[in-house]
Amino acid sequence: MQAVIIEDEIVAAQNLQRLIALVNDSIEIVAVLKSIEESVEWFSVHPNPDLVFMDIHLSDGLSFSIFEKVKIEAPVIFTTAYDEYALKAFQVNSIDYLLKPINIKDLERAIEKFARLRTSSQQYPQTSPQPSTKEREFGAVTNYDEAIANMLSIFRKEKTVYKSNFLIPHKDKYIPLAVNDIAYIFSENKIAKIVTFDNRFFYENSSLDEMQRQIDPASFFRANRQFIISFKAIKDISLWFDSKISVNLLINTPEKIIVSRTKVSEFKDWYKSAK
Repeated sequence: MQAVIIEDEIVAAQNLQRLIALVNDSIEIVAVLKSIEESVEWFSVHPNPDLVFMDIHLSDGLSFSIFEKVKIEAPVIFTTAYDEYALKAFQVNSIDYLLKPINIKDLERAIEKFARLRTSSQQYPQTSPQPSTKEREFGAVTNYDEAIANMLSIFRKEKTVYKSNFLIPHKDKYIPLAVNDIAYIFSENKIAKIVTFDNRFFYENSSLDEMQRQIDPASFFRANRQFIISFKAIKDISLWFDSKISVNLLINTPEKIIVSRTKVSEFKDWYKSAK
């Protein structure tokens, strides 16, 4: 049996691989993918595995968007560190989840559930497997497309409060910084370097992933693994080779900001509705 892990934290991915081997050593991990972009590229050229373990929050956004860009027909076991409303969605749609830090007993339960569903579908291919009593209580479904659509709807309706200001520690004081003053955020040695429109810069002891979760995606776009850019900072956009684009800002950047071919469409959609 083959499985794919989609997880942007190296240590978390390694720990999950170790636990899977302990629970069921017949499961072969054929790929460990670290982002939406990498996942879309992989599923575009490889056959679907038997099972997918997928983290919700990846470095370049919510993993649910993967399903909008590529067809994943394999059942999915999600992993998450928070989002209680998401856990309710998983229960309703009978797609299992693992709450981080992952417990080996929970993993074993999830894999056993997958095995039961798989066996039932193989024995009775013309009919859907009968849901358990607990699944009937939650109105469970075995249609994964429908389940993912429902979860996407829940996430989009959920209102998130984003930061409008940061307090940046500096020596023996804090420096206030308005989010509206940020032109871009750059990952430098795994630390977020915030650059303002007047070319000031501040270091925040957070990763780019953590910064991305705190600012409004309607105003900021994760261009790649190195850059988060403000809509207001964009000067123009250049065509790049291999169907990529280069985003040019009003202020200098330490390197070119390249948006990959698989993210160009997402960038265009974001730009049209950004504020």
